[in-house]
Amino acid sequence: MVRIFYRWQVQPANFEAFKQTWRITTTNIHASVPGALGSFMLRACEDESEIITVAKWDSLASWQAFWVTDNPKEMEGLRKIGNRISVDLYEEIEDQTR
Repeated sequence: MVRIFYRWQVQPANFEAFKQTWRITTTNIHASVPGALGSFMLRACEDESEIITVAKWDSLASWQAFWVTDNPKEMEGLRKIGNRISVDLYEEIEDQTR
């Protein structure tokens, strides 16, 4: 398993639109892209414009097949609302969450 951390800058006035677009985007990717296992969203407590979305994939190869360009078309709606700052990949070693 891998987790992909996307760091975004989203103006507070655009947060609700970003959240709705993220929800639709995540649902569509999870339903249509092999290896996509869903995502969750975090917002910084000290800076409401900083958003992190964390996607779970069954393997690095599956994510790389999806991420064939720097700007997958499935994520266009998010990029219209928020500024993607970074994308970081982590191998999941162990998950003790419920």
